[in-house]
Amino acid sequence: TQKYKNFNDFEKRVLAEPIEEINIHTHFTVSYEKIKKGTRNDTIQFYIEKKQIAPDSFYKVDDSVYEAQQAEKEQKQTALVIQALQSQYTTILMENMLIGYKDMQDIELMAGLQEMVYPLYDELKTLRGLDGVRDHLAYVSRKQTSYSKTNIVKYLKMAIAQYLVTVKNHQFKS
Repeated sequence: TQKYKNFNDFEKRVLAEPIEEINIHTHFTVSYEKIKKGTRNDTIQFYIEKKQIAPDSFYKVDDSVYEAQQAEKEQKQTALVIQALQSQYTTILMENMLIGYKDMQDIELMAGLQEMVYPLYDELKTLRGLDGVRDHLAYVSRKQTSYSKTNIVKYLKMAIAQYLVTVKNHQFKS
């Protein structure tokens, strides 16, 4: 016995209704094409695409914990920027043209320098003095190659981290 005597019944019950539900309730869009051989339907070709969904950032709205964390992050960043602007290392970086006056207005950059790079400069200052820091930054400035995408914080952190290893090895051998 055939359950679906007519293709239209099969199409309605097995294809159209389930595909409509899938399209409504999932992140996929399903469509199909009937491929005929002669006068009869021979095969069905299915097409499945993922729907483009805009990111939902409204879940963060009115979330007091998230807002408190953001406020705390901004306060911490502001404090770091103030420390960075008052730091002697910022002056040395500007003298060596590793940062410019526009960089001084970049809050994330200045906070990143204060948080990740300047503590390493403090360590070098302890080992070699402030002139050691000046010499290192002059060397970095001379050897720096310009890139279209610069991340000066990452670059300076890498440079000082590698130099500190060299300095410590040299002191250990002495």
